[in-house]
Amino acid sequence: MALTINGDNGAISRIDVRDADIKTASGVKIGTPFSDLYSKAFGNCQKGSHDNGAVVECQAEGSQHISYAFTGHWSGPDELMPSDDTLKNWKVSKIIWRR
Repeated sequence: MALTINGDNGAISRIDVRDADIKTASGVKIGTPFSDLYSKAFGNCQKGSHDNGAVVECQAEGSQHISYAFTGHWSGPDELMPSDDTLKNWKVSKIIWRR
């Protein structure tokens, strides 16, 4: 199971889920395509950082605590957000819960 729990002083502040067997209440899991959840990144997503390449993080609809990290092929500049057409083929690589 790939699950990372972060926090201090006995309080959990963040949980990162990387296990495809764990789903959200709405059925989202590792590998879910961007296009299944969003039609466009604007208003939903922001460019993130990842050690091994580009990542885009999007807020889960109806939740202030859950977001999804999407990764995929991107050959553009690191500082730019990939286009919606590029993102449609990206997949959830991490589900993030923040307090």
